[in-house]
Amino acid sequence: MKRHGTFVLSMMAFGFAFLYVPIALVVLYSFNGSSLSTVWGGFSLRWYGELFRNEEILRAVLLSLRIAALSASVATALGTLAGMAMARLPRFRGRTLFTAMILTPLVMPEVLTGLSLLLLFVSLHDLFGWPGARGGSTIAIAHITFSTAYVAVIVRSRLTGMDPSLEEAAMDLGARPLRVFLDITVPLIAPALLTGWLLAFTLSLDDLVIASFVSGPGSTTLPMLIFSKVRLGVTPEINALATVIIVIVATGIAIAARTMRRREARHAERPAPLGTGTG
Repeated sequence: MKRHGTFVLSMMAFGFAFLYVPIALVVLYSFNGSSLSTVWGGFSLRWYGELFRNEEILRAVLLSLRIAALSASVATALGTLAGMAMARLPRFRGRTLFTAMILTPLVMPEVLTGLSLLLLFVSLHDLFGWPGARGGSTIAIAHITFSTAYVAVIVRSRLTGMDPSLEEAAMDLGARPLRVFLDITVPLIAPALLTGWLLAFTLSLDDLVIASFVSGPGSTTLPMLIFSKVRLGVTPEINALATVIIVIVATGIAIAARTMRRREARHAERPAPLGTGTG
């Protein structure tokens, strides 16, 4: 039994080291004063200054953030409607085809998705003259296409597990469907909407393959820029950029965890309703 416990702890330690030691090395070498990433030249903040003076990287960051925010917002709206259709309309003509079309981007390889979208944009340009050039708009459309599927799945699972009696009661009291949706349904599925938006934002910010197919000159996103730079070797400037991203993500996780702990503590301190005692 003791040997089994030692083996499990060893495997856990190996797994955590495999995941986090490379990240720690990236952070460490971002403070390297040498121009060579593999040669330690002393502690320095030189590459952070170079990073924030690099207009190419800053333009890529702003473009990626704009595309991610736009695609996440549109995907959340479309995914919510699709999720409601799948959860609240169990019988309608074409449901099987509709569900398959919504869920296909989840299992389709990104290479096929990017290639199909590229062919679509080329065909649209030949037929209608739009889009005039591939760029931020085509990347946003591509990201909306696959992000909508993730939001739809999240919203559908939330609606499936939700008691519809509140919505039915509101409609019985004379509320219109739109008012029921805004006042009852949206607050109840708000966690799912936030989760879907954050997931869509992250997927868009992280995408490389699909964006490479549908982008054009002057529309280089951050993942594309990083990939083009590391092909010639990792530079301390890229290490500094990765460290900034790690700090931002870790700060967001810490804030979310602290908010959840405060909410749980607030619920625990709330007095129990009358009549629920065991005495």
